[in-house]
Amino acid sequence: MNSGMLKLTLLLLLAATCATCSAPATVPPSVNSSEPEMQADDQEHAPPGYYENLPQETYVPGQYDARFRPKFHFTPQSGWMNDPNGMVYFAGEWHLFYQHYPDGNEWGPMHWGHAVSTDLVAWEELPIALYPDEKGYIFSGSAVVDAKNLSGFGKGGEPPLVAMFTYHDMAAEKAGKTDFQSQGIAYSNDRGRTWTKYAGNPVIPNRRNKDFRDPKVLWNEKRQEYTMVLAAADHVEFYASPDLKNWTYLSSFGKDQPEQFGVWECPELIPMQIEETGEDAYLLIVSTNKGNPNGGSGTFYYTGHWDGENFTKLTETAYNTPGTKWLDYGRDNYAAVSFANVPDGDGRTIMIGWMSNWEYAQEVPTEAWRSAMTVPREVTLHDTEFGYRIRQRPVRELEKLRGERIELGTDYLEDGLTTVDLSELEHPGVFELKFSIDMHGNSESLYFTLTDAESKDFYRFGVERGPNGASDKWLFTSRDFAGLREFDEDFTRDELTYLERFSQSSVIDFHVFFDKTSAELFLDDGLTVATDIFFPTTDFTKLTIEVNGGRADMDGYLGFSVDDWRLHELK
Repeated sequence: MNSGMLKLTLLLLLAATCATCSAPATVPPSVNSSEPEMQADDQEHAPPGYYENLPQETYVPGQYDARFRPKFHFTPQSGWMNDPNGMVYFAGEWHLFYQHYPDGNEWGPMHWGHAVSTDLVAWEELPIALYPDEKGYIFSGSAVVDAKNLSGFGKGGEPPLVAMFTYHDMAAEKAGKTDFQSQGIAYSNDRGRTWTKYAGNPVIPNRRNKDFRDPKVLWNEKRQEYTMVLAAADHVEFYASPDLKNWTYLSSFGKDQPEQFGVWECPELIPMQIEETGEDAYLLIVSTNKGNPNGGSGTFYYTGHWDGENFTKLTETAYNTPGTKWLDYGRDNYAAVSFANVPDGDGRTIMIGWMSNWEYAQEVPTEAWRSAMTVPREVTLHDTEFGYRIRQRPVRELEKLRGERIELGTDYLEDGLTTVDLSELEHPGVFELKFSIDMHGNSESLYFTLTDAESKDFYRFGVERGPNGASDKWLFTSRDFAGLREFDEDFTRDELTYLERFSQSSVIDFHVFFDKTSAELFLDDGLTVATDIFFPTTDFTKLTIEVNGGRADMDGYLGFSVDDWRLHELK
């Protein structure tokens, strides 16, 4: 294969459905997209003939609820859902609590919803875990297994589950007070099925800050105490406790950092190891209600050391890419947190995020229920040529959704358009896509477009060469015409979502999960991630691959070989 060829290894997999995957089962709020070379005419990013019949959709509330409910992402049976809370593994179950308003499809008096899974794939929705009370709504927080029963809440020699959450006193806020948020705890002795709130709440009164919320607790084995981090407007604060009831302020971090995009929320401190060196380090993850490089809310992280009292950032190498380290370059992954108490024999850091954005979350076109969670992702920390970066990979448990392979019968694609027929899939728009491309030559662009039979709705992602040659590549996604969009002007205010890349290799790896109304892209083995939601009103039944040719010294064409291209059916 000459240098002008574009090498592709493609594996197309269909994600299986399970009866309980999406359990038919609660404050809303740098990539430069102005580069002239990327402000191309919209028609460059649409399927052939698309603009001849530009769709005009009228949204009828509730019309598409069944169509828009995903197959393998968790959604509540009814009501509003946002941030994941209290994620913990205990007694053979993965517990997912979440911000929930059961009596409406918009943000309201916050409860903790609850679901469990034995495999991180199929989720069973349980009764509401925590209800608002006279102290306020139940905002975000975390849960731990109090293995040594330091709280004294345990019974019969069994450790309790202890949840820590933020009380939000709405009456005090409306009265103009600033101390309306405080921290409380609750405990369970029956595997999280029922909860008792601590009579001594709040365990941490407000420290004269109206934004004082989202406690995340972890166990400090060296000091034999609990550590907690919470968000305080423009920084995070750290606390310590011997028993989860009595807390001492330790330190703060963030006021002098450049990531002052909006209010800080949902922080987390995670012990990690740098994979290449084995060095101990910590991730400090923070979400913000605005600042996402592609618009709206987003989540970023710092890499550093934690000495039991203070967090300090790791020294980065001189060649590190400057700027904020974003967890996800799409617009729809917010408030991601990890599971506590992962078994020692497992040891993974596994995160789940809320798959939406505060700019339009309360307007998306579902009625009976609103919002889904991302797939669970394993997170690892690496010393890369672009500094300390995390990789996010779909958890291995998702492989159980794969089924028997079916040959597609082609192994070579010429410069131009190639269409893959997806009409026989049991669940339209539900599949997994995995491939790698080698763009070391003069290839100009490669687009993957998911469309319906009429090319009415489409979602696209791809690679374009920048003005500086082979080392300059733009990665993008586009949902601008992937179905309903009139419900909120911010949903498609920009044509493209731009992704930063943290590798200089000519080979780009893609791993993509489609689930009817979402796409989760993992690039370069998870160094870059993008999550998008969209709302197609017709079935996506075609995958179009478009290769755009190179320069004269390439003999005027491009091609790419397919080494392994198969389709997996649902079991």
